[in-house]
Amino acid sequence: METMREHAYYDVLVVGAGVAGLNCAAHLPAHKRVLVVCKGGLRESDSFLAQGGICVLRDKADYRGYFEDTMRAGHFENDPFTVRCMIENSRDTVEELISLGVRFARAEDGSLRYTREGAHSRPRILFHEDCTGKEITSRLLARVQKLPNVKILSHTTMLDLVCGAGEDRCYGAVLRDNRTGETYPVYAGDTVLATGGVGGLFRHSTNYRILTGDGLAACLAHGVAIDHADYVQIHPTTLYTKGRGRRFLVSESVRGEGAILVNADGKRFVDELLPRDAVTEAILREMQREGSDHVRLDLRTVEGGAETIRSHFPGILKRCREEGYDPLSEPIPVVPAQHYFMGGIRSDLFGRTTMPHLYAVGETCCNGVHGKNRLASNSLLESLIFAKRAAEEIARGNGRAEKIPVELKKYENYRKFADAEKRKVLKEINRETE
Repeated sequence: METMREHAYYDVLVVGAGVAGLNCAAHLPAHKRVLVVCKGGLRESDSFLAQGGICVLRDKADYRGYFEDTMRAGHFENDPFTVRCMIENSRDTVEELISLGVRFARAEDGSLRYTREGAHSRPRILFHEDCTGKEITSRLLARVQKLPNVKILSHTTMLDLVCGAGEDRCYGAVLRDNRTGETYPVYAGDTVLATGGVGGLFRHSTNYRILTGDGLAACLAHGVAIDHADYVQIHPTTLYTKGRGRRFLVSESVRGEGAILVNADGKRFVDELLPRDAVTEAILREMQREGSDHVRLDLRTVEGGAETIRSHFPGILKRCREEGYDPLSEPIPVVPAQHYFMGGIRSDLFGRTTMPHLYAVGETCCNGVHGKNRLASNSLLESLIFAKRAAEEIARGNGRAEKIPVELKKYENYRKFADAEKRKVLKEINRETE
């Protein structure tokens, strides 16, 4: 890690080190000087938490089904052009991940093994045990750390954007060293926001607490377009606990492999492979009917039984046992919790926002691919594809931005203003998403 006093200008500033930020950095030209910053540690991104897997177009015959599944899950509010772009680029993205060393599960003959999750009409999801996000993100992180043109700073928070007079374009961002409290501007020809979702604003969430919509807050403060701030997805099955803090996700692929949801009487009450919002509604109705604060997920019905649970879901099995439950002999208690943000900073097929030289990729953006409700396991794929396309668009640009106006370098009184402004806009987001 380098200190920020060494350089004040970068060709590209990437805010966020999940799969979106890392894949963007990995595909930027080698001649560009790139700075990647993240709010927590390098492994404190929700990308590391993704359990289920990553979708891929299996063959040409699967195109229509995959497209319709995505649109139907999103209540047909998806942008069809963005959905098509994601699907058509899915196979190349997977092949690139395999070339990085990502160890997707294989069948006995060596071919890729596919699983199915809710709202999918057929198995088309690749996975690595029950920690696919960790497998992919760690490989990307290792690649980016080897790039001589990329510097990474952890424990660094973005407070605001640096913009020109009249908000005519983005010139970088104001950052804060979380360890020292020092606040300073970093200038960049292009800035990429990959700051993740808004789970930290919710009492019950599968997200890290540091994910508080920082990118959205900055964009709201500067008039950058935000779409569908109320499109927040609730995941049906997180492990029930009376403790506070991040909720442990019980992957949807468990239900895809045959686990069933049951009530206090042990009776199944919903089709587990419906879209997430429909399953969540059914669980909440059953909890209300019973007067309970959770329902139960029975993994003993998984195809392949205990062997599948041990091989496909070792992390879930371990965590449940740590909480005092044994999925091999009893149903486990589960409850819905905030999981994903489908709204966000408006962006196009190349990650461009409504402000020149400002890009948004990953969960923090809204490019229309998810619609009103995300289809399971589309998130990693979407983040990877459009982050790469943003990098390619930046590469097609004219290199460094024009000279930075002198007045933008005056930040003596910035900290007081930024903290007050950030509190205001975060309160707006919180009110809209509750």
